[in-house]
Amino acid sequence: MPPTRPERPLVIAHRGASAYAPENTIEAYELAVQCGADCIELDVHLDRGGRLLVSAEPPGPDIDLTLEDVLSWRAGREVRLFVELKLPHRYRARGVVGAVTRLLDERRDAVLSFEQAAVREAHRLRPRLPVVQHLTSHVSIVRSSAYAWGVGFDDARVTRAGIARALALHLVPTVYTVNDPARMAQLVEWGVQGIYSDRPDVLRRVVDSS
Repeated sequence: MPPTRPERPLVIAHRGASAYAPENTIEAYELAVQCGADCIELDVHLDRGGRLLVSAEPPGPDIDLTLEDVLSWRAGREVRLFVELKLPHRYRARGVVGAVTRLLDERRDAVLSFEQAAVREAHRLRPRLPVVQHLTSHVSIVRSSAYAWGVGFDDARVTRAGIARALALHLVPTVYTVNDPARMAQLVEWGVQGIYSDRPDVLRRVVDSS
């Protein structure tokens, strides 16, 4: 089985410490570690040459950081990677889900996406690798509980009842993207078990004081 629920809410640095450095860069990831992040969320696309490029948007010619580069950087560090498959329907025929899942450590990393088919495929390929289903109008908490380790709520739409529902279904509820400390504290009080933030240092202080 995948890892159990975290004992304390996970501090997930959204694209690294992206409030303080360019997002999805080694600089931002290094700062995230210094800020006390438990996890780093990063975004991956597959280019025509088969490279897993790290970028929130479809990568242009200026993007050359790969998932393999990030894994090499992570060697010897305790930080976990939460790898989001961006627009995987564009790349599934070229095996993007398998390419990503093969590289990750099932003891500490996770795959996430808004696209249910990709998350289900990741779970099928690596049943012990945690997968996080970002919720949409087409993907419910209940449906996600059949295959996901966790679910991702948009901060603008999350409710206390939704968090309680996820917990009752033995899912790890996470919320993106939260930068206000008062809101962070409220979500922790609701029972959220992972928060994505551009300001992981702020979130670290909130979690540690809760």
